[in-house]
Amino acid sequence: MSVLTAATDQSICAPLPVLGKDVTVPLVTGGEVTYAALDYAASAPALQRVWDDVAAYAPYYGSVHRGAGYLSQLSTDLFESSRVTVAEFLGCRADDQVVFTRSTTDSLNLLAAALPADCQVFVFETEHHASLLPWRDARVTYLNAPRTPDQAVETLERALAGRDPYGPALVCVTGASNVTGELWPVKELAAAAHAHGARIVLDAAQLAPHHPVDIAELDVDWVAFSGHKLYAPFGSGVLAGRSDWLTAAEPYLAGGGASRQVARRADGGVDVEWHTTAARHEAGSPNVIGVYSIASACKALTEAGFDSLVAREQRLVTEVRAGLAEVPEVKVLSLFGDDAPRVGVISFVVEGWNSSHFAAALSAEYGIGVRDGLFCAHPLVRTLLGSDPQDVGECGAPEAEPGQKSLNAIRVSFGAGTPDEHVERFLRAVKELVSDGAQWKYRTEDGRCVPDRGTATQV
Repeated sequence: MSVLTAATDQSICAPLPVLGKDVTVPLVTGGEVTYAALDYAASAPALQRVWDDVAAYAPYYGSVHRGAGYLSQLSTDLFESSRVTVAEFLGCRADDQVVFTRSTTDSLNLLAAALPADCQVFVFETEHHASLLPWRDARVTYLNAPRTPDQAVETLERALAGRDPYGPALVCVTGASNVTGELWPVKELAAAAHAHGARIVLDAAQLAPHHPVDIAELDVDWVAFSGHKLYAPFGSGVLAGRSDWLTAAEPYLAGGGASRQVARRADGGVDVEWHTTAARHEAGSPNVIGVYSIASACKALTEAGFDSLVAREQRLVTEVRAGLAEVPEVKVLSLFGDDAPRVGVISFVVEGWNSSHFAAALSAEYGIGVRDGLFCAHPLVRTLLGSDPQDVGECGAPEAEPGQKSLNAIRVSFGAGTPDEHVERFLRAVKELVSDGAQWKYRTEDGRCVPDRGTATQV
């Protein structure tokens, strides 16, 4: 069975220029070092190209769709041309809509609000909370974590076979796990959903920055992703796909921009005619700069060539996994096994270490930024760690003191802007921390493990 696979093109590009690549940070042991940003899965640094494009536009900033002035007209053209750029980037079909939102979370909550009455939703427990939790007003079936791509398809098919065959249904699935980086069999899951009369939405938050996403080729009904993971600034996102459910639903937000006509009735009430285009769910003054930054990032990735970007990232994935495999105390978390294709997202635990303590030492002693916690995917991380679902553990706020066991993991993630040196420093730091221990003492403060700044703190 096929899954999304990495490019085989061996032409590997250099890292793309990103903001912050020369930022230095202090080390608790003294001195400074260039910051190694290895938390791309949370928020990737903005591409320099994106920042430059936004800076060039900023003097021409104006309110869209509402002004007759030159700057408003220019901003409107920029806003709508950005919609076209995103549609091309995603391989949208002719009748698909591109709706601009605040984030992946916002996109999936918008779709949840647009579900037809009595819709059944099927979602794997392996999802990020952004795609696990929005379906509160629907009948939700949570599916157990599969251990192979084939098992994922089989699990979905069994669940769909037992559903009400006459009502609407939606499947929600990630394209790449935000915990393990593993690629999911999206095309096969879409085929299974459609064979049983269901639709499917793809959470591409972790996939789109690392791998081409083509709505038509994958045959998914919707795609959602965030700008801040696609090398653009915070505060913008996309929901793209079929228009019928979106057009039939009440506007996600009621207000200006979503309404075409508003008139008072004789009885004192108000009649509203809502837009039937994407504007229906884009009420209020939109985030023009955020939208333009997403379009700029889409262009930059396309022009750089996804084949070469993927090839370079896969080399880094191989190096990180090989380096971690050299440390017996490190356990890399995986659903589908070592041979599963994956993007640059790797989570692990270290025997004898509290994960928050380890991440804090990487930051304070080596200038390396990673993520620790449950990564807003609590059921998945608990499954991977073999823990009881009721065990205590919070996303990024462990309660255990340094040295104590914690229900958390460490995540290293990277992408188009990651220099080789950052990966090399990370692997060297892991090996040194495991073999020699931390050079500094740490304590828990407000739920975070931090260096103890008191006297006589050096180990």
